[in-house]
Amino acid sequence: MSAKKSREIAASLSSGELPSWPCHDPDVLLALQAAYQDGSWGRYHGPHVQKLAKKLVDMCQVEFCLTCASGTFAVELALRSLNIGSNDEVILAGYDFPGNFRAIEAVGAKPVLVDIGPNDFCPDIQHETLKEAVGPTTRAIIVSHLHGTNAPMRDLCEWAREFKLMVIEDACQATGAVVDGRAAGSWGDVGVLSFGGSKLLTAGRGGAVLTQSESIFQRAKIFCERGNHAFPLSELQAAVLLPQCDKLNERNQRRHENARWLVDQLKDVDDLRPCKNLAAEECGGDLIHAGQNWAVHYKLAWSYLPATKQTQSRDEFLQSVRNEGIDMGAGFRGFHRRSTNRCRHAGPLVNAEAAAESIVLLHHPVLLEGRGKMEHVARTLSRVVGEIQVS
Repeated sequence: MSAKKSREIAASLSSGELPSWPCHDPDVLLALQAAYQDGSWGRYHGPHVQKLAKKLVDMCQVEFCLTCASGTFAVELALRSLNIGSNDEVILAGYDFPGNFRAIEAVGAKPVLVDIGPNDFCPDIQHETLKEAVGPTTRAIIVSHLHGTNAPMRDLCEWAREFKLMVIEDACQATGAVVDGRAAGSWGDVGVLSFGGSKLLTAGRGGAVLTQSESIFQRAKIFCERGNHAFPLSELQAAVLLPQCDKLNERNQRRHENARWLVDQLKDVDDLRPCKNLAAEECGGDLIHAGQNWAVHYKLAWSYLPATKQTQSRDEFLQSVRNEGIDMGAGFRGFHRRSTNRCRHAGPLVNAEAAAESIVLLHHPVLLEGRGKMEHVARTLSRVVGEIQVS
């Protein structure tokens, strides 16, 4: 690549022109125009929500789908559809989306926090303290696919069955992922998707509940029914999601290829360590596309682990990266500091705390860009880390 082209790419990144999300999509524009022309954009009931629910049923290989106002609310709706409420306990990883903790509280239940594995973000079923999480009122476990990693759903579901627990599978970051031959969101008693403004499928807001159980589906519908659906996805939102569904696999493939390339380019940068199943060498050079597993990349995660305490903090590192126009941020704050008045800790949350303090995340839109811009990202991250080490 020429020096001129490299300067143009750097200028476009630093000016904030790239990346934008949602991306320009003429098919979404056509869907908006069609919804205006047929008047469905302003109706309580039209064709688009029904079509979207059917498409998600087919895509995720489940029997039932109920769309709703957000992925955050969908987790609460999933809990309610399982009849979880006051005086019940729900197991949750000590590192997870904050809304999942609050959803448990919203139904009157109590979160039980467990540690995550050393190289992923889901409850560590190999750890002896996980058994301590199960008490006489423990009813369910929430399992999330986070930051480009797939939770081991087969093992987790077997573990949950052993203790007679129901499973809520949060696939809000993993739309289109495949876990042991099955779509993410189809393993749990209830699965959850999100269509929030930053998600792989976006309508600004919105979510969906997935299940194989008609009784769970009916309970979810009954809770939402207040004369009409009180927490709906609109016809207009569904209309713009439909063409995106048709392009999801292609876009996830492109993100995958760029993520694989970027991880490989940065493998010698000691301060940035990819999560175990993001490291190219873990899959013989293939980034979680072995057999029947396919991880998708809403966020691409590394642990920022500077060699010495004299180097810049994670916040300073991220600010330096953002100053270069690259959309990178910190992971979740985690729940290790949550008061025991609000939750129960099943053992120390060592790995969850480490993740909360070290994870850095590259947002997915840049992974849709061409190789020239990916090269700029790789060079910039390497240079920023190098400057930190020198200083």
